[in-house]
Amino acid sequence: MDPTGLGLPPLLAAFVFGLLGGAHCIGMCGGIMSALTFAVPPSMRSPARLSGLLLGYNLGRILSYMVAGALVASLGTLVALTPAARAGLQAFAAIMLILMALYIANWWKGLLRVEALGRHLWRYLEPFGKRLMPVVKVPQAIALGAVWGWLPCGLVYSMLAWSLATADPLFGASLMAAFGLGTLPSLLVTGFAARQLGALIRHPATRALAALTIIGFAVWQLTMLLPLGAPGH
Repeated sequence: MDPTGLGLPPLLAAFVFGLLGGAHCIGMCGGIMSALTFAVPPSMRSPARLSGLLLGYNLGRILSYMVAGALVASLGTLVALTPAARAGLQAFAAIMLILMALYIANWWKGLLRVEALGRHLWRYLEPFGKRLMPVVKVPQAIALGAVWGWLPCGLVYSMLAWSLATADPLFGASLMAAFGLGTLPSLLVTGFAARQLGALIRHPATRALAALTIIGFAVWQLTMLLPLGAPGH
């Protein structure tokens, strides 16, 4: 199944969605990345060490995304038993992408209500993350990223809805891995280049362009679910 309905590689589309969501990622996780840097003692802040810690954190975060993607896709295998059910899951994923786009552009914050659902789990996980600070070793950074990967995030939840629609645990995990890699550049620039690139990513025009692109993907996906748009009809 091609969740995009665009004839494009789904993993590439997921990567692009991660890139387009960069403004939101900086807002949600940029502070965490900065805290990782400043929590390291000044005498240990060599570029090589800081790079290792930041990459380790993001590795843990993406691994958590993959686990979540596999779990929800496993649930999808139980739900998507009929063509109608599979189409319903794809429609749900497309609607979640539209909500994600509205969220990124600051046009509508309805996804905040979805994020609230994840706070029940997060209140149990957050203390584990705090115990790992300050992070001075890469294994610590990976562990912290694995915890913070479960931080309530409407952007991640939108992509998980897409993983659910795949009804394939391995592909669901791969989809979330591609998405996570797409978010990586935005988070890595929260250091030295954050002043220049971060301002560009957060600019309203950039947000609007990203949102319109995602909405275009989602609308096309919905049209492919219509009888006249489906291949072979």
